[in-house]
Amino acid sequence: MSETPKQPKMRTSIATSDATSITIRDQDLVDDLIGKVGFTEMIYRHLAGRYPAPGQARVLDACLVTLMEHGITPSSLIARLMIDSTPDQLQVAVSSGLNAVGNVFVGTMEGCGVILQAASKSDDPAAYLDRAIAEHRDSRTPLPGFGHPFHKPDDPRTPRLLELVYEVGLSGRYCDLLRQMNRQVDAAFGKHLTINATGATAALLLEAGLQPDIFRGIAVISRSAGLVTHIQEERRHPTARRIWQLVEEHTEFVPE
Repeated sequence: MSETPKQPKMRTSIATSDATSITIRDQDLVDDLIGKVGFTEMIYRHLAGRYPAPGQARVLDACLVTLMEHGITPSSLIARLMIDSTPDQLQVAVSSGLNAVGNVFVGTMEGCGVILQAASKSDDPAAYLDRAIAEHRDSRTPLPGFGHPFHKPDDPRTPRLLELVYEVGLSGRYCDLLRQMNRQVDAAFGKHLTINATGATAALLLEAGLQPDIFRGIAVISRSAGLVTHIQEERRHPTARRIWQLVEEHTEFVPE
């Protein structure tokens, strides 16, 4: 009878602990991190495996601040309705609201980052961008990072985000590419489409040395804080039942 092959051990490089210590990466939580490392720096360290340069930390911090709050939007509405249904389960309300971070709201920074990164590696960035823009235009799918239903003609957040890159001494390579893409977008669509905040944050996160496949995760980290605040306000000044009532009042039943 043949022996069962020995399975390799599972592994992690993130954290471990024993009876007297907790180690994160290669540092002791108590002696090296608590009170010595900021939350933004710690996020970067966790994601990139190294601490950020000062400019990279400021850029990531600006992105987290930008994405944290959007007012009464689908994610905050969901969280408010959910906390009314599960009043003692804050985490359920937050996680429910986070499910709205996707290809329509907040999460589009990932798609924009993929386009910018691919264009930067292309022998002809302008031609690559033209192809990507045409693909979205012809398929009538939203171009990630462009357009906004309320902020017109331009998103007020974008200029500040893009100028920050130069203030902190980063290269500005991806921000320049985003501006170039904006010009090509306007030409292709025959009208001006603003670079929205997710487009700007995509460029900033690339400037900071992070990869597009975790951009949506950064939005989730940031948006969690905003949703906790909406839940706090909902508990103090309830609106969920009124929202429910308004929907009922404005919904007509039409038999088929």
